[in-house]
Amino acid sequence: MLRSMYSGISGMKNFQNKLDVIGNNIANVNTFGFKKGRVVFKDMVNQSISGASGATAARGGINPKQVGLGSQVSAIDTIQTQGSLQNTGRMLDLSLSGDGYFVLANGTDISYTRAGNFYLDQNGDLVNSDGLFVTGLVGGASGQQINIPTNAKDMAISQDGTVTYIDNAGALQTAGQIQLAKFPNSGGLTKSGNNLFKPTNNSGTPVISVSGQNGLGDIQSGLLEMSNVDLSEEFTEMITAQRGFQANTRIITTSDEILQELVNLKR
Repeated sequence: MLRSMYSGISGMKNFQNKLDVIGNNIANVNTFGFKKGRVVFKDMVNQSISGASGATAARGGINPKQVGLGSQVSAIDTIQTQGSLQNTGRMLDLSLSGDGYFVLANGTDISYTRAGNFYLDQNGDLVNSDGLFVTGLVGGASGQQINIPTNAKDMAISQDGTVTYIDNAGALQTAGQIQLAKFPNSGGLTKSGNNLFKPTNNSGTPVISVSGQNGLGDIQSGLLEMSNVDLSEEFTEMITAQRGFQANTRIITTSDEILQELVNLKR
C-alpha cells in the first residue's frame, strides 16, 4: 500500500522535471542555435518478494516475484540535430550546415556556439552579441581574433569561413579564416547560458579545423540557424506528461482511500 504511494510520488517528481524541460524548449523556440532537451526515465529499485528457482526432474522452474518502487530520471539529453535555416540577408549572420561549433574567446576562456549572429565592434573585431571574440586562422596562427580595419570599404565571408575585405586602396585583403570545433560526443557538452556550450569530461577533446574539413559543415553567410524545437512535438509531450502526472496523483489518491478504509475497520 505505502509502496504505491511512494511510487506515485517518484512519478510526479519525474514528470515535473519533464515539464520543466518542455517549458524551457518552448521558451527558446525562437532562440538562434538553441538545441532542445529531452527527458528519459528508467525504473527504480525492484523489491524481490521471492526469488527464482530452477526446474527439477519432478517440478518445473518458478520465475522471480518483484515489486517495483517507482521511476527515476535516466538522462536529460541535449538533442544536437540541425535546426532550420532562416534567410536574413545580413552578411554577418552565419549558419553552419552540418556538425561543428563556432569558437568564441573571452581572454583564455573558450566557449562554443551554434548561434552565428555576429557583429563588428568599435575596433573592427568580429564578436558575438555579448562581445566574445570569434576566433580563426590569422597569418597561419590558430585561435586569433579576426579584425576588419575600420576604414575598409567592403567585406565578405565565403563558405570556407574566409573573411575578406576591400582596403582603402581598393585592394582585396584577407582578414582571416573562421575556425570551427567538432566534438567526439557533442551530446556531452554542457549549456552555460547565452547560447554557449562548454566541454565536459564526456564530450571529448575538440578538433579545431576550418569549414569543409574533418567532417565540419559549410559556413553560409546571410542565414541563421533557428532552434530545433518542434512545437507540435513539444505540445504532444506536454499533454502526455500532464496525463502521466495526473495518473500518478490518482495512484496516491486511491492508496489513501484504501488506507482510510483500513482505518475505518475498527469502527
